[in-house]
Amino acid sequence: MRALLTLIATVAITALALTGLAGTASARPLPVTYSLGAATAVAIDRPDSSPPGANDWSCRPTARHPQPVVLSHGTLFNMTIDWQALSPLLRNAGYCVYAFNFGQQPGSSYLGFPGAGKVGGTGPIEESAATLARFVDRVKASTGAAKVDIVGHSQGGMMPRYYLRNLGGAASVDQLIGLAPSNHGTTVLGLAAIPGVPEALRLGLGTAIRQQLIGSDFLRRLNAGGDTVPGVRYTVIETRFDEVVTPYTSAFLRGPNVTNIDLQQSCDRNFTDHLSITYDRRALSYVLHALDPAAPIAPCTFSSPLSGA
Repeated sequence: MRALLTLIATVAITALALTGLAGTASARPLPVTYSLGAATAVAIDRPDSSPPGANDWSCRPTARHPQPVVLSHGTLFNMTIDWQALSPLLRNAGYCVYAFNFGQQPGSSYLGFPGAGKVGGTGPIEESAATLARFVDRVKASTGAAKVDIVGHSQGGMMPRYYLRNLGGAASVDQLIGLAPSNHGTTVLGLAAIPGVPEALRLGLGTAIRQQLIGSDFLRRLNAGGDTVPGVRYTVIETRFDEVVTPYTSAFLRGPNVTNIDLQQSCDRNFTDHLSITYDRRALSYVLHALDPAAPIAPCTFSSPLSGA
């Protein structure tokens, strides 16, 4: 199996190189990979690597883009596999970009996506938020910025809300942008209502899975008193074909300074799902537009599930 995965990764990376989608050159924009499949090949080949354009600790924000952008991956994902598209997009647009792994539990053997020596996003969300807090402090110290913007996928779009509300993060964050975030939890296509399933999910996939089920104690505490905190702007970008956060509407936030975007409301040719939303051109263009209103929204074109291509 390992030999087969290596062969797949080698073939995919070679194909990407031939089409100009792999590799970088200092004098040219970084290539952007709009495919979860191609990103998986990269993650297999280069586990625990920063995505293209991320974690350049010599980067200094510009007057046009004064806030560094911190990327926060999803449950069972990691920075390597989740951000092969958005990280170079942001760097090419002139942002200082940073990505990190969180929720990696020592001694665990959970099965997740490739790209890291230890599966990410499985540990208690409170601990992951503390990891985020430390990382934001490091980014601010390195760049001299007073605040950052956070872009998160799935749990990575919800977990920062704990940081904002409970760990003083609101003073350090201008915007939180979520791609299919689990803000109000998931029914897991209705399975969470079956007795024993929540505990089985926790045992099999980690504490963070149980915390993200609709009605969990964690989510009740997080959302008590409202979804937002003063001083922070929020954007949620969600797909109706989300098979992980169900119903998909549970991703949306309520409150001041909130923009909720339903991808299919303005583009019925978009079929991106939860896993591939970080590789969907139109979804990512909404991210760039939220960060800078001058950035255009990508045209409505066909986008397939499980790929983003």
